[in-house]
Amino acid sequence: MTDLVLTPSLTRRSLLAGGASLAALALAGCTTTTPTPRPTVPAGPPVYEVTPEVLAMYGPLPDEEFPIPAARIELLNPIYRRQEVANETGEAPGTIIVDTANRFLYWTMKDGRAMRYGVGIGRAGFAWEGRAHMAYKRKWPVWTPPAEMIVRQPELEIYRHGQPPGLENALGPRALYIHQGNKDTLYRIHGNMDVLSIGQAVSSGCVRLLFQDIVDLYERVPSGSPIVVLQ
Repeated sequence: MTDLVLTPSLTRRSLLAGGASLAALALAGCTTTTPTPRPTVPAGPPVYEVTPEVLAMYGPLPDEEFPIPAARIELLNPIYRRQEVANETGEAPGTIIVDTANRFLYWTMKDGRAMRYGVGIGRAGFAWEGRAHMAYKRKWPVWTPPAEMIVRQPELEIYRHGQPPGLENALGPRALYIHQGNKDTLYRIHGNMDVLSIGQAVSSGCVRLLFQDIVDLYERVPSGSPIVVLQ
C-alpha cells in the first residue's frame, strides 16, 4: 500500500478562497437552522429475471371477453410462477390442494406430477381449512359480497346486488366455487391482477391466483373436483 502525499500550492487565490469559505462557515454557525437531511427514497420491489418462456406464459390474453393485459411477472418471485412439479402432496390425481403455509396451490395429475401455482391467501382471522369440493366454476363471474363483509366495509354497499364482470371485478376472469356437502362455504378460488399480493396473506379468506394462472387452472379442473385446504 503506498502513502498518499499532499502537496498543496498556497497561492494568493487559494488563500482568498479559503478565507471566504471559513467566513461562510462562521456565518452558518450563527444560524439556528438545522441542515435539511437528504430524503431517503424507499426501495421498490425486487425485479427478477424473466425468460421468454415465462413472458409468453404470463403474456396478454387479447381474445378474452375483457382482454387481459400481460402480468408484471418480473415482480413475482420465481418460486410462485406456474410450474410442473413432482406430486408430493399424497393426494390422488384430480385434486386441488391449497398449501396456505407455503402459498401454493397444486392440481394433481397422472404419473406422480402436479401443476403448482403461487397464490395469495386469507388474512389471519379469515383462514379456513378442511376438505371440500369445487361445486361449479364460472367465466367472468359476477361478484356479490356477503352481507357481513358489507358491514365491515360499507363502501361495498354499491355491490350488494352484484359487481359486474370485468377486469376490476373482485373475482377476476374466472372463479371456482367451494362447497362442503351441499353448503356454499362462500370461499372462492379466483383471479387477481396484483402481482405483489401473490405469496402474501391478503384476502378475506379466498384463494387468489394471477389472471393467467386462474385461466389455466379453470381449463384443467372439472366441476366436482375435490379440494383440500391445509394450514
